[in-house]
Amino acid sequence: MRVMAVDYGDQRTGVAVSDATGTLAGEAFVINEWNAERLADRLIEVCESRGAERIVLGNPLNMDGSAGPRSEKSGALRDLLAQRTDRPVILWDERRTTVEAHNILTANDRRGRRRKETVDAVAATLILEGYLGSLKR
Repeated sequence: MRVMAVDYGDQRTGVAVSDATGTLAGEAFVINEWNAERLADRLIEVCESRGAERIVLGNPLNMDGSAGPRSEKSGALRDLLAQRTDRPVILWDERRTTVEAHNILTANDRRGRRRKETVDAVAATLILEGYLGSLKR
């Protein structure tokens, strides 16, 4: 079962797709799109072209577990995706994934413009790995 994870951002959205067995994170990249409608269409295209059977969308809850404005935006994107596909769209707690992604890039000496282009893809990979790990438990 192939899974696609999404780290939704205002300007850039990270996407990571698992291998065909749903065991490992494989391809990761960024979609530059600020319009939610167009982004939803592009995400569905990616999902279909990669053969993903489900979409895991990062849900940036507050540290106390409550939903804030970013979480509400993720919920709205989930609704758009659910209207456009019959694949399950799962909201996944993504607290601290962007912080972890920055730490990974710092440890690998990625700075500046290259870092901005990469951090969302790394965050999507962390979301995907967290979700895939939960399936094994």
